[in-house]
Amino acid sequence: MPIQPAKISRVLPDSIAEEIGFEVGDAIVSINGTQPRDLIDYQFLCADEILELTVIDQQGQYHELEIEKDYEENLGLEFETALFDGLIQCNNHCPFCFIDQQPPGKRDSLYFKDDDYRLSFLYGSYLTLTNLPPKEWQRIEQMRLSPLYVSVHATEPDIRIRLLKNPRAGDILNQFQWFQERRLQIHAQVVICPGINDGIHLEKTLLDLAQFHSGEIPTILSAAVVPVGLTRFRPSLDELTPVTPEDAKQVIEQVQTLQQKFQPQLGTTFAWLADEWFLIAQQELPPEDHYEDYPQIGNGVGSIRQFIKEFHQTVDQFVAATNLVEVHPPRRLTWVVGNAVKTAFKPLVQRLNDLEGLEVQLAPLKSDYWGIDIAVTGLLTGQDLLQGLAHQELGDGLLLPSVMLKHDDTLFLDDLSVEIVSEQLNVPIFVIAGIEDLLKVCSNKKLRKLKQFADEVGFSGWVSFKD
Repeated sequence: MPIQPAKISRVLPDSIAEEIGFEVGDAIVSINGTQPRDLIDYQFLCADEILELTVIDQQGQYHELEIEKDYEENLGLEFETALFDGLIQCNNHCPFCFIDQQPPGKRDSLYFKDDDYRLSFLYGSYLTLTNLPPKEWQRIEQMRLSPLYVSVHATEPDIRIRLLKNPRAGDILNQFQWFQERRLQIHAQVVICPGINDGIHLEKTLLDLAQFHSGEIPTILSAAVVPVGLTRFRPSLDELTPVTPEDAKQVIEQVQTLQQKFQPQLGTTFAWLADEWFLIAQQELPPEDHYEDYPQIGNGVGSIRQFIKEFHQTVDQFVAATNLVEVHPPRRLTWVVGNAVKTAFKPLVQRLNDLEGLEVQLAPLKSDYWGIDIAVTGLLTGQDLLQGLAHQELGDGLLLPSVMLKHDDTLFLDDLSVEIVSEQLNVPIFVIAGIEDLLKVCSNKKLRKLKQFADEVGFSGWVSFKD
């Protein structure tokens, strides 16, 4: 795909770009004579003190600008996409790929299947290393793009080829050697498919990965072990089976045994179990101090413990800053979450209900839409809310974590909107982006923006809380 001009989506206040007069919809064509392929190029090219920019405005007019600034000073621009030349598409056919486990007919963005090292470097998304032509390997080396996040699943060539359905998948150990020789680093992911890459295969994979955690600059920084997620929309004839509680208990025991070996040998736990294993096995999560510096938080390793810690800290700070003694007028709210966190979140609800005048009930839901009995919050859909909350007394409104919605939009994964769900449940919905937003709704404090609470004006709709 040819490189497109980098279209601006936001101009930061009090920035160089605002001072110059950049506007949303303008686009950067080149910087110092080079057309940036992506956000990585843009950041690299903008590090210079003198920039010569070619810009095209919303009317299609070209402008030549010269900017003098401090070295590495940010221009203050954000863009519609991080990639100006399109995604590197995935050519694997993993049977557990979530993209292929969705129903047809939804918005196009839900079906994009990327395997792009640039998104891995910028945002921590996982890639397989099977889709990179030589010039992209060269760019990784030349620009020192590290760490990258790699889906390994198995180090035995035949097992990995079977999982990725790609003959190039068997070269993974040689690729690790390539990273090691160039002193570049990786965070690894292993998705466990029962009967395929668990048991002795899992042990070999983790031991192989640990061999690359040595020296002054370890190649493999960490490894996350994650249970496969299967939906009712996956192809009916496949080789995958869901993770059972017994499977989860066996994996926990196996990985914890290896952790005890890795800790003295490597100085780190190295191999991490996603929280979901403990939820499936109905076992207590490890303590907060187990997770070191949370190297695999993006894989849900320690995310519940981190949230609980941040919750209590934020509540203490919020109560102190607002002199909150009681909620007036009294409020009754329903907090919607995936049923995977039902037990872990009960003490948090109790902490909220210690505030006089506040009553919060937890609504832990499974996902009939996906056919998942133990659901994480981010996978709940509008249909799940309509089915799970129908005919319930929901109080003055729903607390809806924004993780359920399309970024900067009001659509669930099933393309239902917050407005439609609010109307059908006949209750205001408060979209909350974090703990502080949750506390503002619960305490009835004024928001950062001028939106008023739906219950104050008798409006059965939705309110979003954003800076």
